[in-house]
Amino acid sequence: MDTSTEAPDGTRSGRPDAADWALRPAVPGDIEVIAELRAVVMRPDLERLGRYDEHRVRQRLRDSFSPLHTSVIEVGGAFAGCVTLRPAGDGWWLEHFYLAPHQQGRGLGSAVLRALLERTDTERAPVRLHVLQGSPARRLYERHGFTEQSRDPIDITLTRPPRPAPSSLNEY
Repeated sequence: MDTSTEAPDGTRSGRPDAADWALRPAVPGDIEVIAELRAVVMRPDLERLGRYDEHRVRQRLRDSFSPLHTSVIEVGGAFAGCVTLRPAGDGWWLEHFYLAPHQQGRGLGSAVLRALLERTDTERAPVRLHVLQGSPARRLYERHGFTEQSRDPIDITLTRPPRPAPSSLNEY
């Protein structure tokens, strides 16, 4: 399905139409397709860092998979990715945010992240995540207000504080 949108001049933007994507709760049967997606999308960064192992990359997902906190991203009813938003202390951990390669760079990641952050902002809760050193995904997170909190040779920890609720106008 074509998920681009048409501008008034007839050109295609390549951005997914908000009506075309949805989140659905993950189920245990989603684990293998998600593990495979993880292996595909993380391979370039893990190889660059000298950390790619074709079995370990999938097993780490299997070991931490939580259907209760994971959503499957669908575009036009088809599997397009996943994301986990897990409660942790005073806020949330954003984990396992993977998009199929053909869905990357089209605005879908921003749309999904924006929807998740609207929810956490309503709860006045910070969001934390790890991103691999040198990963292009870091730019996505920084565009949405995440800043670096710490780093080690492999991961960078990013945090985004909750945004204040829009103030209402006082009427006379």
